[in-house]
Parts: sequence; structure tokens; C-alpha cells
Amino acid sequence: MPELSKEPTHHRLNAAFKLLGPYLREEQYQSGTYLFDCLAVCVNDKKSPEVREFWGWWMSLSHSDEQLFEAKYAIGRYDRAGNWVLETPQSPALEEVHRTQKAFHEKLDKLLKEKFGCELATCDPLLVDK
Repeated sequence: MPELSKEPTHHRLNAAFKLLGPYLREEQYQSGTYLFDCLAVCVNDKKSPEVREFWGWWMSLSHSDEQLFEAKYAIGRYDRAGNWVLETPQSPALEEVHRTQKAFHEKLDKLLKEKFGCELATCDPLLVDK
């Protein structure tokens, strides 16, 4: 197991989160809450790129105490204006959204445990393997 950092400071967390992939929305942080999202499936790839919309997920990650992070996920459509709209896609888009969400959650959980010795909690039953 890699050596743990002394504490999960904002700068250490930010550097580690950037390594997870294109999910981090650094410009949208809000006082101790980190924001992530994923554009998993194009709604209509026949449209020109500037007007495409996507099915995907977004998540806020809060550091609730010294050793615990809490993830709150939502699923929906990323609209042409660049906003998330809470909607449920149909299959097979929904399965792809869940697949990417679960893969990201597993990487985030591993990172927090191995690098910072912290736990990751979520209320999303799709991400909990019990």
C-alpha cells in the first residue's frame, strides 16, 4: 500500500482528483465541495457538435469529517446551454451512464483509501456492492 499523505488538504485532493480523468469541474468548486461529471452518451450524434446534448451523471463530493467523504450522484441530460437537467435516459443509454458512474466511483474510492486513508460514502444503491 502506498504511503498515506499526512492529511487530505485541498491542494493534495485537487492534484489527486485531476488524475482521475476528465470528470473534475474545478472551476465550479463551492467551499469544500468538489464537483465531477461525465458526458457518457450523446443524445443525437447526427446533430452538429455545438448543439449536441448528452446523457450522463454529475456528483458533488463533500469532506464531511477528517476521514469520510460523501458522494451525491444525479443522472440526467447535459443540455445545449451547458446545464444539467434531471432526467432519466432510456436503455441502453441508462446502462452506459450507470457503467461509467460505477467505474468512476470505484476509482475514486480506491484513490481516497490508498492515498489519504479516507472512506467514501454514498446513498446510491447502484454503487454499493453488498
